[in-house]
Amino acid sequence: MSNPPDPFAPARLGPIPLRNRILKAATFEGMTGDQNVGERLVAFHRRMARGGVALTTVAFCAVSPEGMGTPNELVLRDEVVPGLRRLADAVHAEGAAVSAQIGHAGAVAAAAGLPATTPSPLFSPLAMRRTKAATTADIARIVSDFGAATRRLREAGFDAVEVHLGHGYLPSEFLSPRLNRRRDAWGGSLENRARFAREIVKAAREAAGDRMAVLAKLNMDDGVPGGFWLDESIAVAKMLEADGALDALELTGGSSFENPMYLFRGEAPIHEMAKSMPRAVGLGLRLFGRFFFRTYPFEEAYFRAHARQFRAALRMPVILLGGINRRDTIERAMADGFDFVALGRGLLRDPELVNRMARGETNESLCVHCNKCMATIYAGTHCVLVDEAARA
Repeated sequence: MSNPPDPFAPARLGPIPLRNRILKAATFEGMTGDQNVGERLVAFHRRMARGGVALTTVAFCAVSPEGMGTPNELVLRDEVVPGLRRLADAVHAEGAAVSAQIGHAGAVAAAAGLPATTPSPLFSPLAMRRTKAATTADIARIVSDFGAATRRLREAGFDAVEVHLGHGYLPSEFLSPRLNRRRDAWGGSLENRARFAREIVKAAREAAGDRMAVLAKLNMDDGVPGGFWLDESIAVAKMLEADGALDALELTGGSSFENPMYLFRGEAPIHEMAKSMPRAVGLGLRLFGRFFFRTYPFEEAYFRAHARQFRAALRMPVILLGGINRRDTIERAMADGFDFVALGRGLLRDPELVNRMARGETNESLCVHCNKCMATIYAGTHCVLVDEAARA
């Protein structure tokens, strides 16, 4: 058996060269209240790039106004291209590459006061109303929106695009046998339920051309009874691989619509989340939040066991995500055959973590996975243990 790659040595992700194999995972920044790229967002990603990651990911970018999950998201319109170009230039100046996570919130859009589109009509507990089922015209338009969003990122000089197929957003809802109850070509069999995700990825690939990397973020497990699970997810991953449109697959789980803590693990910060919400919503969260924000024990690299099933089944590059805090965990991921790892909360706690690991100054992030950063996403995502001056 050959030796596993050095995670701190240069690598390639599709057509783009990277300085190492450690990526900054998409963690919604909450810094685009006016839906434009401002200096706070540029500084956030410049800081991540300066800290040593190979690629930093801007999140969550809606492909259309109707696809927003919160009112302060970046919508990929023509008007934001100059700002995105400034951000890309700033990241490139620090020696890193830049990606953007693109998606459509589906049922989650109801919480933003939008007429949420879903595969089938659903009741949204976030908005206390029902969603509307996507028509075939809606589906065609949204697929086109993903292509148009990718084209704008290419014009802005982005190196990669991450197509969000997970977390209970619209493509994830189409994949779910629990949420997709359609009887047409977009529902029923797994092949039909996967059609929307595959068309989106193909549209992104066509718009990206041959100079951008195209990634997809796919749920392995929705974390709810009757939801999308490993057996079907592995089959969909094989379909995506066969389509030949992806340069890498990032594996995740959980649902912003049904079970968000399945993604994060550890303490559910219900009190802090309630304080960050409008008064009525906060009261409801204090009373009923424990039913929505369930608690799961944290363990290092908690998605590893699931993700190894995909590594064994696929030839394409695979990215391991989920509670990676330690250098030996990163090295073990390489030994398991994963091509890259993605870090989120550990880099919020210490953006210099990758450089410090590469220099041998530390082997572990200071992140304690308290998840209190979740409550900061509407005012500017950050670790609550890091003061404002250190984030400048």
